[in-house]
Amino acid sequence: MKVSTLSVLAVALIGMSQVAHAETKIGFVNSDRVMREAGPAVRAQQRLEKEFEKRDQELQRMAKDLQSMQEDLDRNGATMAESDRRNKERAFNDLNRDFQRKQREFREDLNQRRNEELASVLDKANRTVKQIAEAEKFDVILQEAVYASPRIDITDKVIKSLSEGK
Repeated sequence: MKVSTLSVLAVALIGMSQVAHAETKIGFVNSDRVMREAGPAVRAQQRLEKEFEKRDQELQRMAKDLQSMQEDLDRNGATMAESDRRNKERAFNDLNRDFQRKQREFREDLNQRRNEELASVLDKANRTVKQIAEAEKFDVILQEAVYASPRIDITDKVIKSLSEGK
């Protein structure tokens, strides 16, 4: 009697889990793609490029100056007077130190601003995903997966909604 009761209970539980599984609606969002293609992400990238353009150009100019100084020292260093060569090497080292410092500051500032911009875009994307999930009655939306069927991929909907400003 106990065995048949347990069997019936097990079959009932299996049946209930299959019914619950059949009603579960799962979606997937490729967050990397959203951060590359969505309108707010593209605009954020453009703002960053514009904001850091002058500093980047200055660094490129300094790099060219360093290169030309190095070439001049390599080419003419042996024929220069000792004091001239030392002065040019000192000027080269000073410029190189300044270049390294400015390059490090540039990278730090750029990374900080990029993180600020991306945090804002990520916040908008997460709100959009939540709105889509609620509107379409999704039970779970995954952002990281080894594999996701195109059937459950809602990335295009998220990108479209973000780009439209909804």
